[in-house]
Amino acid sequence: MKIVGIGGSLIAPNGGFNIEFLQKFKDLVIQEVEQGSTFLFIIGGGVTARKYQQGLKDVNGCSDEDLDWMGIHATKLNAQFVKIMFGEYAHDEIISSPKNKVDTDKPIIVASGWKPGWSTDNVAVLMAETYGADEIINLSNIEHVYDKDPSQYDDAKPIDSISWSKFREEIIDSKWRPGTNSPFDPVASKKAQDMNLEVSILDGTNLKEVKNVLKGREFVGTVIS
Repeated sequence: MKIVGIGGSLIAPNGGFNIEFLQKFKDLVIQEVEQGSTFLFIIGGGVTARKYQQGLKDVNGCSDEDLDWMGIHATKLNAQFVKIMFGEYAHDEIISSPKNKVDTDKPIIVASGWKPGWSTDNVAVLMAETYGADEIINLSNIEHVYDKDPSQYDDAKPIDSISWSKFREEIIDSKWRPGTNSPFDPVASKKAQDMNLEVSILDGTNLKEVKNVLKGREFVGTVIS
């Protein structure tokens, strides 16, 4: 089973939908399913989650736990969209807890966020543990992990491969915060390092590269191991 994190930005960028991309992504996944692949998709909240979280902050402020719950419900909305999009190929429930292995004959399982303090990256890592996977594919809206934020620094350099220790020390913050926009969150990164997981991060809208990574071929993106 392939454990695949799908950023919410791929499902509903800026609150709308890229129908052409979603249709092509669906076709690609179904092709893989018909060749024998099975998938567990963990769906993020993306822009939808961050907009709702910011709205709560602007109205009256609230706790990190409240903000996390808001984000989790956004992941459930996006996950429901993905489940229905795949129709008969998908297991009929949205999974949230990563602790229990799902017994299903469907080739696609769709999961959402779980509980406060846990990003969908963290859920993906625990799903990998539950299902005995040694790799996570993380589809987002970035082509690579960079040595610094490319939106702020013109000289930011893409990274093809990096160790977990260097990634945690030099690239990401040490603490998880609700709405954090990070290549892979700090709590999940520590757990992934402890498990010796390999995480591939790439631009999910580049379907050529998505196909390459699903096939186990070289791809344009970043491998953390």
